[in-house]
Amino acid sequence: MSIDKVYKEAYPRIFAYFFAKTGNRQQAEDLTQEVFYQAIKNFHTFSGHSSVETWLFAIARNCLRNFYRRKKYRELLLKKISPHEVHHGSPEEEVIKKEKKKTLMDAVSQLEDLPKEIVALRIYGELSFKEIAALVNKSESHTRIIFHRAKLKILKELDDVQDG
Repeated sequence: MSIDKVYKEAYPRIFAYFFAKTGNRQQAEDLTQEVFYQAIKNFHTFSGHSSVETWLFAIARNCLRNFYRRKKYRELLLKKISPHEVHHGSPEEEVIKKEKKKTLMDAVSQLEDLPKEIVALRIYGELSFKEIAALVNKSESHTRIIFHRAKLKILKELDDVQDG
């Protein structure tokens, strides 16, 4: 598989993963570029024991850890939608959309680290449970259980917010 094809296929998923984790479009773009820079720089270390995409997401997780060391994670999760994002509705619709996004991000941020990571890799990274299990060093079935429990917890939190 050519590097161009890998880049075109993986870039949107890695970007979505970073955007979901940081809440900032520019930061997500920078981190995504860093992943591909590191991949090209260290391609000689790729052993082939996993797919290239799984390897890229392992690099992405390491880049994200480094990013978190430099920035306060909580501040980034609570940031508003990037001002570069195009708005398509009325001001009222945009406020509702921002509130829903903030509520969802708050619900996800309440999760413990491992479930939060699994949710982000599954939803935004669009990785299979097998790939996620390899990244987090858990069995595939355990990863599925953690994801399911996290999903139930998020749904309950969102339901509580609507009822409250």
